[in-house]
Amino acid sequence: MFYAIRHFTRYRYSRPVWQSVMEVRMQPRSENTQRCFTFQLSVGPRARISSYTDHCGNIIHHFDIPERHEQLTIISDTLVDVDAPIDVPASLGSNAWNELDELVEREDYWDMLMPSHFARTSPELEALGRELRLDRRNGEDPLALLRKLNSDLYQTLAYEKATTSVDSPIEHALATRRGVCQDFAHIMIALVRDQRIPCRYVSGYLYHDETHEDRSAEGASHAWVEALLPGLGWVGFDPTNNLIAGERHIRTAIGRDYADVPPTKGILKGRAQTDLQVRVRVTPSDAVLPPDQEFAADEEWSRFLATDKEEELRQAQAQQQQ
Repeated sequence: MFYAIRHFTRYRYSRPVWQSVMEVRMQPRSENTQRCFTFQLSVGPRARISSYTDHCGNIIHHFDIPERHEQLTIISDTLVDVDAPIDVPASLGSNAWNELDELVEREDYWDMLMPSHFARTSPELEALGRELRLDRRNGEDPLALLRKLNSDLYQTLAYEKATTSVDSPIEHALATRRGVCQDFAHIMIALVRDQRIPCRYVSGYLYHDETHEDRSAEGASHAWVEALLPGLGWVGFDPTNNLIAGERHIRTAIGRDYADVPPTKGILKGRAQTDLQVRVRVTPSDAVLPPDQEFAADEEWSRFLATDKEEELRQAQAQQQQ
């Protein structure tokens, strides 16, 4: 299925800042059942945008704004096609643990097995593992164990917006038993790695429609995990919604945890308080159309763009008067 995606980000500063250096991870990956046909990144104030591909295959755009500005706007427009993945069986064979251990020994999955910044063990995490009776010695094969954990986390933790922030440790979500998709992903990654299964964080988008009762918030980016399984490769699990990642999941970046793949990451010069506004929209597309045509009739986005143009003109006039 084709999807048109618009990701709007705006930073407003309480006073002018002198410089912004920013990285953006918003371009969907082209691999396996997913193909990114068009991607356009717009920045205001205007800047020269460059890009590179990191060691995980993520496409990272970066830019520098070396001038005074009171706000920074980033808009990405994407057209991507996602095919339905292969059917994932209910379980694997009786020798699956041995096959997985041999696979890990042959290849280098060290970084997806070790604790990372957000996905790490703790007394609270170990207590949850015992509560869920998570142990590879229980007789379940790796896939059955992951399916059960995916469902158990969905049942055990409540999804609630704004209960944690992007830099919250998983202990906050474990203590309150509520969090956002990022927390669900980090908790599952840490538990899965404890079972010696390579597991990684996936940043992207989820298409919401009327036929699925998703708990995750519409209008925002999404996060889930991928675990390595013998004979299947990397399989996606979405514990926030108790789903196996499928045609509605659109992958933008993979890493050890959120610290590796935030949609935007940067630094600025100046002392100012920052107000962040983010809007995401994912809509089906029947044809391969340029993103501008997809959103040309959208009044909400047109209003945002008009505001950016007015702000850019005002800043240009202010610089001319100085």
